[in-house]
Amino acid sequence: MKLLLNLYFVIAAFCLSACSKDDTPSSTTGQSSSTFTNPLLTSGPDPWVIQKDGFYYYTHTSGTRIQIWKTKAMSALNAASPVTVWSKPFSGPNSENVWAPELHYFDNKWYLYFTAGSDNVDISQRIFVLENSAADPTTLSWIERGQIKDPENDFWAIDGNVFEYKGNRYLAWSGHPTLTDLSQHLYIAPLSNPWTMASTRVEISSPTFDWEKFGAPPAVNEAPEMIISPAGRLLLIYSASGCWTDNYSMGMLQLREGGNPLVSSDWIKNPNPVFTSKPDNGAFGAGHCAFFKSPDGTQDWFLYHANRAAGLGCGDTRNPRMQQFAWNSDGSPNFGEPAKINSATPKPSGE
Repeated sequence: MKLLLNLYFVIAAFCLSACSKDDTPSSTTGQSSSTFTNPLLTSGPDPWVIQKDGFYYYTHTSGTRIQIWKTKAMSALNAASPVTVWSKPFSGPNSENVWAPELHYFDNKWYLYFTAGSDNVDISQRIFVLENSAADPTTLSWIERGQIKDPENDFWAIDGNVFEYKGNRYLAWSGHPTLTDLSQHLYIAPLSNPWTMASTRVEISSPTFDWEKFGAPPAVNEAPEMIISPAGRLLLIYSASGCWTDNYSMGMLQLREGGNPLVSSDWIKNPNPVFTSKPDNGAFGAGHCAFFKSPDGTQDWFLYHANRAAGLGCGDTRNPRMQQFAWNSDGSPNFGEPAKINSATPKPSGE
């Protein structure tokens, strides 16, 4: 749970001004025509990207607004100028703590799913939806579709991720089991339209392993992201432990062969994390991922955020990094370890 996030942003602003050049984005250190360096930006918690019509559209947590970066090359993200497409209102249920926007395209429209609350008390956080029928999501044509919720369990909810599987559309998110239990579990529900759940939620994961409980209470499962393996297996990559710790990491659930995403017992949790911090490489609290293909479609890449030093917590000192990943023989992703900051890395194929 991202407690006291506003305080973290204030502290982080000071930290950023004091950071060494080890955290400089890729355009100024170690980059050639064929390489780039991480981090991609100085700041960028909860990164997300989607590719359409030859462009990448990137966004991340900004706290008070939603911004979109448009670029043809993710390695050149810091050269793009962000466009603010939505700003928080002065009051109301989504007027504070704007977190983790995700941009999706279906039914010939763009949709932004984001988390926000009614005040600076964390318990008010819920998931909201914006819609845009323009071809380019950076155009200012967004309308509010309101909160997307389970009316029977309208509790704290963050990190909404929409995905399609075998002709059906679902929302996965992190939420509280009750009004008083502050642990974070992963839930899923089918959608009847992009802003309405078709039925009540199903819990598919709770923090059970020690590596999911750093910083507890509360214990944390959050930031679910779906990806389909080359063999057609539905995988859910999520983040575990408190983001306020340096042990924030990524775990994985796999849907059984022939399984139903709405049947909790059909999900198999990996007993070990699939991506962890690497302090020697300047990666503390690595997690909250998103997936994309190289421009030519031949490589799989993922985004994640991390801090460059220990003890920086959940604020905007977290910055976005990207790296290529492979697939193991059993169909699971092999993310490797966090790349060393400021180390020259080959650009995605086709840039």
